[in-house]
Amino acid sequence: MQPFVFHNPTKIVFGPQMVKKVGKSTAGYGSKALLVYGQSSIKRTGVYDQVTASLQQAGVSWVEHGGVKSNPVLGHVRTGVALAKAEQVDVIVAVGGGSVLDASKSIAAGAKTDGDVWDFFIDQAQVREALPLITVLTLAATGSEMNSGGVVTNEQTKQKFNIGSPLLFPKVSILDPCLTYSVPADYTAYSAVDAISHLIEGYFTSADSATPLQDRFVEGLIKTIIECTEQILDQPDHADARATMMWAATWALNGLSTAGIGVYGFPNHMIEHSLSALYDVAHGAGLSIVMPGWMTYKAQQHPAKFAQFANRVFGCSGGSEQERALYAAEALKQWFRKIGSPVTLAEAKIPEQDIPAIADNATMLAQKWGLNEYNAEVIAAILKHCC
Repeated sequence: MQPFVFHNPTKIVFGPQMVKKVGKSTAGYGSKALLVYGQSSIKRTGVYDQVTASLQQAGVSWVEHGGVKSNPVLGHVRTGVALAKAEQVDVIVAVGGGSVLDASKSIAAGAKTDGDVWDFFIDQAQVREALPLITVLTLAATGSEMNSGGVVTNEQTKQKFNIGSPLLFPKVSILDPCLTYSVPADYTAYSAVDAISHLIEGYFTSADSATPLQDRFVEGLIKTIIECTEQILDQPDHADARATMMWAATWALNGLSTAGIGVYGFPNHMIEHSLSALYDVAHGAGLSIVMPGWMTYKAQQHPAKFAQFANRVFGCSGGSEQERALYAAEALKQWFRKIGSPVTLAEAKIPEQDIPAIADNATMLAQKWGLNEYNAEVIAAILKHCC
């Protein structure tokens, strides 16, 4: 295990009907909020009414900034920044899934700078100050409710890049599992894929092989996510499964699973970001295409950890280490297919002949993240396994 510092300042308010706490939670940080949300689902499901009633009761006024896409875009973020400044809001309330939370973090940073918010994404500026952020989670997937990062797509440059700062941890996150009951089957599947992807990145890319605690933590969470997802797809209002899934997805990217594993990377996210930047596919759908292909590619080079994954997560103990390693990729691929998430580029209507262009786009993020082994040729080879 490697030396580490773990610090996570986000307060979690978890449980049924906890959405009613958003007003009091927000009032502790300001009296005028920018209310950020997605398209129209929170109004259709009644979540909007619950949130605004709680804000009103707590004496918090708000200015609305709806319309966040499932892959949040820079133009909408810039509009939110301008609105936050013009209205002189002192807190942001984000109601939605990871896309809404990521856009809100970007607005929180942009509202406190005289420069362009995109400068934070291209490492031309550092976040020095940010508006406080309160979140109400409606989709369990990204872990953005308990971490300090987010991603946004620049529509002009086709770059899906990340922002990150300790100042962007939400102050309070309301996790009310009841708010996820209406999530449709496809996004339930994409959410599970996303949570699993956060766990396998560090699990497979850490250079430290002596991480038994973190390994079993990851393996146990993935098995739990698989179990809960199947229960939810069978019974969408399964209270225990919804609650467990919500908390598991939060744990998947709040820093716990990677504390002590040393240096690690996010190669699957690096490649997928190009798919969603270029084709606007749902993030989880893109990941379910990339992950099995990446695992197949890497399992041929370093089979031991993949063989362990096959054994502990999918119960595969027969065959050679190499065979078990390849089984890990195939078993995860087949589970993604079972829950209805795409597993090939063709299923997402992405032409195979576009692979060189995708690879070229992905190298920009590979360079930004220091993933030096992933040049265009390597990324193209991985994507060939995704056909």
